[in-house]
Parts: sequence; structure tokens; C-alpha cells
Amino acid sequence: MLRIRRSGRIVATLLATILAVGGCASMEGVATSVLAERKVEHVVTGKGAPAVVFENGLGGRLEWWSKVLPDIATETIVFAYNRPGIGASAPATTPRDGVTIVEELRATLRAKGIAPPYLLVGHSIGGLYVQLFARRHPDEVAGLVLVDSTHPEQLSGDGAREKWPVLVKLAIDVASPGVAQEELDALPATGAALVALPPFAGKPVTILSAAKPMSESSELARDSNAKRIDILRLNPGARQVWVDSGHAIPLEKPEAVVTAVREILSTLRHQQR
Repeated sequence: MLRIRRSGRIVATLLATILAVGGCASMEGVATSVLAERKVEHVVTGKGAPAVVFENGLGGRLEWWSKVLPDIATETIVFAYNRPGIGASAPATTPRDGVTIVEELRATLRAKGIAPPYLLVGHSIGGLYVQLFARRHPDEVAGLVLVDSTHPEQLSGDGAREKWPVLVKLAIDVASPGVAQEELDALPATGAALVALPPFAGKPVTILSAAKPMSESSELARDSNAKRIDILRLNPGARQVWVDSGHAIPLEKPEAVVTAVREILSTLRHQQR
């Protein structure tokens, strides 16, 4: 009975996140155009450098950043988009592993005329993708903000999908239809590609981690919490900030993301003086 109650709390949290997505504020300036030979729903606003590029979580849409982008756009140019298969972007016709997603993002940015280096901001699995981007192309990345990022070994150990409670599996199926399931299936390959590369170091990295799940005592939550902590090891020299929020930090505590981005922008600009 206790295990069921714990699983129920996890499901309630996941479903609350799904409902929050539906309640996201609309975002001004969203356009859909062909970039790098594929239709991409995106928004570009602000001006200046470095460009701040946002990568969504699993199944997430660019509206997740609606409470963050306006503040950052007062300081520099920002770019957010929907990956293939999400929103008005073209259906996914390529593999949904991280390497493919990273290279598609690079091509999209070049097609839009947004030059590196970038300050990359990634939520959830988007945090995994921006870490991979930084390791593959460190000269193109000025810094990282990881927003409750997925761990490269998220689905190993006690986090393995076969060990998930049935209710959690059902909630994930609701939250992650279609192309998102393909990204989830490719997560182990994405994680392996990341850890095979040298760490991204010598540039500012801020890790925003959700503090509220720390109170959950299930095996799955304990495993997730341990992996939240381990992300600091994977990013030498990074700073970790625990945010009084659940996993949906961009919606629950957008000011934490805004502050982290602004602090790195300030650091980068001070270094250029």
C-alpha cells in the first residue's frame, strides 16, 4: 500500500506537469519556416551576443520558456524552437538520438543566421542534448545552463524502465506520445555518446536542480536524486543550485532560469573587457 501511495504521488506530479504545459502562456513572435531543409516552428527575439539557445524537454514545446524568454531578450538575442515531430515543426524522419538532434540544431541555427558561440539552456532531456552539443563542439559553446537535466545514465540501475512502477509507466506514456517515445528509446545511446567525449570545461556552467523531489522516498526517486547530484561530477567546475521546485522549473520557478542565464551573460561580458 505504501508503494502504491508513493507511485501515486509521482504520477500526480507528472500529470500536474502535463496540465501545466496546457496552461502555458502563448508566446509572441512564433514563426514556422523552412530552415536547413525542414519546417521548424521557432521564435527569435532580442539582439546582441552571445545568442541564448533553448532546448526543450521530452515532448515539451517552446512555450515552456514563455516566462523566461522575454526577460533574456532584453539583454541579447534568444532562440527557441520545437524539435521535429513537436508542434508545427515537420514530422521526424531522422533518428531521435542526441547526436542527430544536436547536428540538426546546429544546422537550424546556421540557416537562421545565428552565429556561435552560444549559451545553451536545456531542460530535462534537453539538458542532456546541450551537454552533448558542448562536448562535441566546445568552440561553439560559451556556457551552459542545465535545468533539472536528464543524466546520461538516467535509465540504468534503479532508473531502468523495467523497474518503473506501473503507474509511472502509464504517466510517461501519457506525457510522451509519438516522437518523444523515440527520444526516450534513444536515451541510452545519447548518454553513451556523451560520456565517450571529454567533459566540457573551462567555461561557465550552472546546474539548476529540482529540490522538491528530494523528499520522495521511493527507489525510483532516490535513484533520480542521486543522478541529479552526479551531474555536477560530469561538468567540472560547474555550479549547482537547488531550486525550490518540481521538475518543471521553467514553469514553476522561471526566475531561477532567468537569474542563471543573466549571471553567465554577465560573466562572459566581463571576460571580454
